[in-house]
Amino acid sequence: MSVRLGASLICAALALLLSPAVALARWRPPQHLTWYMQFTGRINYGEPVQAYDLDGFDTTAAQVRALHADGRRVICYVDVGTWENWRPDAHDFPRWVLGRGDGWPGERWLDIRALRVLEPIMTRRFELCRRKGFDAVDPDNINAFRNNTGFPLTAREQLRYDKWVAREVHALGMAVFEKNDLTQARQLEPYFDGVVDEQCNQYHECDRLLPYLRAGKPVLNIEYSLPTSRFCAADDAAGIMGARLNMALNGARFVPCWARAAQASVSGGGRRATGAAHPVSPQ
Repeated sequence: MSVRLGASLICAALALLLSPAVALARWRPPQHLTWYMQFTGRINYGEPVQAYDLDGFDTTAAQVRALHADGRRVICYVDVGTWENWRPDAHDFPRWVLGRGDGWPGERWLDIRALRVLEPIMTRRFELCRRKGFDAVDPDNINAFRNNTGFPLTAREQLRYDKWVAREVHALGMAVFEKNDLTQARQLEPYFDGVVDEQCNQYHECDRLLPYLRAGKPVLNIEYSLPTSRFCAADDAAGIMGARLNMALNGARFVPCWARAAQASVSGGGRRATGAAHPVSPQ
């Protein structure tokens, strides 16, 4: 073998290792993924779940390592659809891409048509998640076209942006969850590894999650207002991993449906349900 040929083969091998094909080694979340979500306050490390969903900016690499050492996967919450005035990169967004407020203090919808502006910013956010060691990304507010954003956004433009988010996260070697946008779940399911939804029972739209359930992917549902007696039985029957949390997502309330099912099983003399026991090894 010539020196030139050998060098070419080495370069090709390195290129393969560094290419998006490495995404094949990324985490593949199981369908019945037990999870915990907290975005503010001191992190409660004691929840017996397989995955934690935490704020990508505020969570440190050391905190991610601590959870990994305890056998947990960690999901990186990042807002990709609205501007938040307190984020360290808030100044990177030009004023013309900021739309109307989304109802939360300091937040404004983004013009997702401005891909040349938004893609580099969001890529840097996803790279931050990767550097800290996160296993997946929870990209919030990818349903702008259904809201009063101040921009004439279309469903097609939303799909283009959402698919780009999924491809970019995968290229960085992480899993990615669809966040809401259930009207486009059928088109988006092939691109995402699961879905994080808010209040599908309250708004009577859980049936729109069927594409993910049929594909064997995890569906994580958050309910804020409904008591667990009003939705846990339905979520359990559908294979949805539901839980009730408080709107502040500060750890003050977390009542998972699977824990209730496990307690009922133990009370009835059955075996404890998977996911109610202590944390399992990463899958």
